[in-house]
Amino acid sequence: MAQITLQPGRTSGLHVAIIMDGNGRWALRRGLPRSAGHREGVQAVRRVVEAAPRLGVGTLTLYAFSGDNWQRPRGEVSTLMELFRDYFRTERKQWVDQGIRVSVIGRRERLSQSLRTAVEAAEEATAAEHTMHLRIAVDYSGRDLIVEAARRLSQNGKISRQEFSHALAEVSHAGADTPEVDLIVRSGGDQRLSDFLLWESAYAELVFCPKMWPDFTGADLKMAVREFRARERRFGLVPAAAAS
Repeated sequence: MAQITLQPGRTSGLHVAIIMDGNGRWALRRGLPRSAGHREGVQAVRRVVEAAPRLGVGTLTLYAFSGDNWQRPRGEVSTLMELFRDYFRTERKQWVDQGIRVSVIGRRERLSQSLRTAVEAAEEATAAEHTMHLRIAVDYSGRDLIVEAARRLSQNGKISRQEFSHALAEVSHAGADTPEVDLIVRSGGDQRLSDFLLWESAYAELVFCPKMWPDFTGADLKMAVREFRARERRFGLVPAAAAS
């Protein structure tokens, strides 16, 4: 059974990261436009956010839009950005009521002013909450952020992993208090990381779910967490040393 050994400086509760894949395919299989899948995917986000704290999740990171997703058709990108803006506006009160702290990780300079305003308002309103930290990755590229962190530190000579982690948190707006990822869940059936949290997921367990994201429920998250807890995590050690 997985034994969670808290690393120095990390918070309590699991850090679960989800690659929310399959919205477009879900819609096309039903003869609907891809935008319909993205809109339905918002409902899945609400279900998962509600279920996560009860499953012992202290940090939940959702992969909403990658740096490469800008290459999608302009209409689809516009729809996604509108959905993001509306989501941050409409959910803010609910997050406060649930005690959920919200932040957005990734780059922000390519986001519209209205979306940045909605993000900043949500972050400010929920900054003091502590039931769960919900992080939403928008315009996120793990490789690009690693390169940017390395560029900033290039004048310092030899650096430690901790120093690099702090630099990476700074360039990605993540905050230095975010724990490393325990579990990555990907919906949609594909089995790859897609440039998501590459540094933070060095020892993450991976669970791949065949369901398309709009069909994903709190019960699916519960099954993934249950599978995680059944695994033995060794962090490079032999089993006896890891258990101690």
